[in-house]
Amino acid sequence: MNKYCDTTKLSIRPVTKNRAKKMVIKYHYSKRWTKCSVALGLFYKTGREHAFFDEMEEKMVGVIIYSDPIGRLTGQSISDKIDRNEVFELTRLYIHDGYGSNIESWFISQSFSWLKKHKPNIKALISYASPVEGHSGTIYQATNWIYQGNNNRWDDGWIFRLEEDGEWLHPRTIFATYGSNKVDILKERIPHTFWVRKELQKHRYVYILAGKKDKKKILKNLKHETLPYPKSRDTDESEIIKVDPILPN
Repeated sequence: MNKYCDTTKLSIRPVTKNRAKKMVIKYHYSKRWTKCSVALGLFYKTGREHAFFDEMEEKMVGVIIYSDPIGRLTGQSISDKIDRNEVFELTRLYIHDGYGSNIESWFISQSFSWLKKHKPNIKALISYASPVEGHSGTIYQATNWIYQGNNNRWDDGWIFRLEEDGEWLHPRTIFATYGSNKVDILKERIPHTFWVRKELQKHRYVYILAGKKDKKKILKNLKHETLPYPKSRDTDESEIIKVDPILPN
């Protein structure tokens, strides 16, 4: 049975982008860095005295990244009461296993408190859960984000699998390797059978950080309706298509 985390041993604080990047590249499922406006580390007190300093030892066991969204209309896409510079996107979250079943929700909630104190201009957060990775946004549901469906933005089209039972690859990964992510072109560049399917659109979640007065105005002017939380089983996978190469004569 999973036990709850011991929050008396946990703390959060800003970390350098370089330190955050190392953890994300090494451990996050995407293996990719991202834009970063705020990087917060999650630290665990081990209960041992530090080997070199007269203090208790602690280790960094997680990181959360908030970024300035790429879309210049991201704020307006939430509410016309939010400007572009008043919204962050939660782009990466990683925590090592073994520190308690509720540690992710605790970390996210603590990051809300940090943002309210240190980034008071930020009125809202936005994040996306990828069905391709089997995510329906459980952690956002546990921390009371608003769910706005998965038909609010289009993704990159096809995703790819180079082996029948291999992992699904993002079109950007394919482009970096083959110089294209267009199926017709890849037939000529990939010398063996591969598989494609339409990339499922991401689940969109929003969290309002603003104070009570502004929050009330924002909630009255949301651009997208609030929907019931999705479950993993509710996500229909698109058809897998087998693609044979065009071999030179």
